[in-house]
Amino acid sequence: MDARLAALGAIPEMTDADIRTLLAALTREARRVERVELSFGAVWIKRYGTEHPPVWTKAQNLLARLFGQPFLRPSPTLDSKGMIAREIRRIGTFAAAGVPVPKVLYSSGSALVLSDVAPTVTARLDVLRDSDPAAHDGLLVACAAHLGALHGKGLCHGRPHPRDFFVAGERRIGFMDFEEEPEAAMPLATAQARDLWLLFLQLVDRARLGDATAEKAYAAWRANAPPAAEAALADMVRFLAKFLSTTRLIGRVHMGSDLRRFLAATRYLCEVLLPPRPADASKAGKDD
Repeated sequence: MDARLAALGAIPEMTDADIRTLLAALTREARRVERVELSFGAVWIKRYGTEHPPVWTKAQNLLARLFGQPFLRPSPTLDSKGMIAREIRRIGTFAAAGVPVPKVLYSSGSALVLSDVAPTVTARLDVLRDSDPAAHDGLLVACAAHLGALHGKGLCHGRPHPRDFFVAGERRIGFMDFEEEPEAAMPLATAQARDLWLLFLQLVDRARLGDATAEKAYAAWRANAPPAAEAALADMVRFLAKFLSTTRLIGRVHMGSDLRRFLAATRYLCEVLLPPRPADASKAGKDD
């Protein structure tokens, strides 16, 4: 066995052909994330050090200081070795907490080889979207519930998106892609609040049954998440609410998908977490 692949002995039934295939994949210039078929199934290669300089990272730090909002801070910037070490460490932390995660099969200074954990939640949602809207939205609610359970264990994902969740069993959701570590740049409760908001950017936009699904999803998250995370979420949404009117005006000119998600998710969370404005409260009183 090639010395560089000695650590792959844990992979089941590695044949000489598998080793050659995987070694060739690791050494060639290819996509940052690549699926490789071996005799026993698929593995995934994640390459590091191929990203462009994080220009947006500097902008995030500037905005965080300007507005005094910790949730705007990016995760600490690391080199490729640091990124790999962080992902391996976080996978280990989640696994130790009983959370389904991919297995690390091999690591080098520039790449990770991970076990296949298909199907992703995104793939499952695509199948259910038109054929079974109720099951589709039930899966979205399950994502929120499992994210809340994750937060209840004192953990934070950092980039919760359906493509970074996978179906780990009939009643379990697993997590992958642990490149972010927001709790290293902000209080844990703030990082968990940002997790929920980021998930809702996708969830509210995708929900086939509208606000009824968002309501169930928020309740499912809240049932498991720490109260401090909900308090931090209210503070975060209060700040974001200041930009809703401006965002709507921009949307009249061009309503892109990111803008649509921001408006839909933030509007819903404002309604849940923030008291009605005085004019709204007065109107509500007259209707009683």
